[in-house]
Amino acid sequence: RPKPCQGSLLQDSVRRYLQLPADQTVLILHAKVAQKSYGNEKRFFCPPPCVYLSGPGWKLKQEQIKARDLGEAGFRVCGYMGLDSMGSSLMETQKLSFEEQPDAKGFSCAKALYISDTDKRKHFRLVLKLFFSNGQEIGTFHSKLIKVISKPSQKKQSLKNTDLCISSGSKVSLFNRLRSQTVSTRYLSVEGGAFIASARQWAAFTLHLADERCSRSEFPLREGYIRYGSVVQLVCTATGVTLPPLIIRKVMKQYAMLDVDEPISQLHKCAFQLQGSDRMYLCLSTDKVIQFQASPCPKEANRELLNDGSCWTIISTETVEYTFSESLACMHEPVSPVPLIAALQLTGGGDVAMLEVQGEYFHAHLKVWFGDVEAETMYRSPKSLVCVVPDVSAFGSDWRWLRYPITVPLLLIRDDGLIYSSSFTFTYTPEQSCIPGQQVLSDVPQDSDKLLDSIHQEFTRTNFHLFMQT
Repeated sequence: RPKPCQGSLLQDSVRRYLQLPADQTVLILHAKVAQKSYGNEKRFFCPPPCVYLSGPGWKLKQEQIKARDLGEAGFRVCGYMGLDSMGSSLMETQKLSFEEQPDAKGFSCAKALYISDTDKRKHFRLVLKLFFSNGQEIGTFHSKLIKVISKPSQKKQSLKNTDLCISSGSKVSLFNRLRSQTVSTRYLSVEGGAFIASARQWAAFTLHLADERCSRSEFPLREGYIRYGSVVQLVCTATGVTLPPLIIRKVMKQYAMLDVDEPISQLHKCAFQLQGSDRMYLCLSTDKVIQFQASPCPKEANRELLNDGSCWTIISTETVEYTFSESLACMHEPVSPVPLIAALQLTGGGDVAMLEVQGEYFHAHLKVWFGDVEAETMYRSPKSLVCVVPDVSAFGSDWRWLRYPITVPLLLIRDDGLIYSSSFTFTYTPEQSCIPGQQVLSDVPQDSDKLLDSIHQEFTRTNFHLFMQT
């Protein structure tokens, strides 16, 4: 690796980064389960795994490459995606070409990935390799675990085996395939603040279970597994756009079953009836999302006849996000492995507080930083780093006059200056009773040194409080 930056020089660079972060983010969206292919039949993953590139750091990288006289052609991002056991053969992976969207994000998807019946694994991961078109490797990124299933379960699901059940608060994708034709697949998505049926891109929706006894305006959410007949709400994870309360129904042979209350399983056919409506269902018409009125079944009151556009397939999805910044580093090595922070655990307090950072893809070349202050860091395992919490005085003298918490971002920095930002912060909280009756002074008295020393002694004896934000 390149030699590490000098301490003060790196600290100045981190301060500049905190003022104007130039992050590069790689976001991978994929289904939580994959249906196995048999024989010559290829059951492509549906919805297809998607990759989004976002953040101002990509633009900054483009300017750096242009400055080296490599032009636009040298900056273009390309990649390959495959299954984690395929090795390095490009014949077994799918090439990705990224296109820029109106929101300046780069987008690509792998439409032709599948898992054959010769692969006996029950779980696998997707592997994404990204490069600049000048040949420079960006890094290797992994999806979350994907469960392999042979086909959608036709049996009534038991909550004793929850692997295939869908819980409240989890993320799902909905797609519609007219007459079982792959080319006609449309995915529920959001564009311009409106719901659409897209043939290219799909959105992940948080599926919330609601208390049907409450009014629409209240709509309290609750925990549990989603069952047919439940009132649910779909919220787009990217935009926050929400559909009105819906009753989820099981679909059998194009009929909505009104008396079924069993748990919902992966890749089940379902329909969404607008709560309080007269048999109105969520429906697609080409690329639009509309309402469709089902027909009652005269012979069976517990069924309603739907059209093709009202029958959706539901599947759980996962999202994994990798964020890094090359703005401080002269990179010659890939950014991977990109560490992912999952949780923080604080032990002790005052001058002996220790913080354990838990997650994935850690290594010995990482240091934990509290804002622009480097912490003494010990590598424990690929899933754990332990560091000494810096004294609050390391953030400058101004803290001594503050009577409110100080929150600093938590960073991981590689020894060549590569920054991995996170959504986690650390908060120092002074005890309000540490200086009884003492007012915050607008003018500093002449004997302020004694007062500052007193504040420092009291402050450093207080406990630190940890706030985790994701």
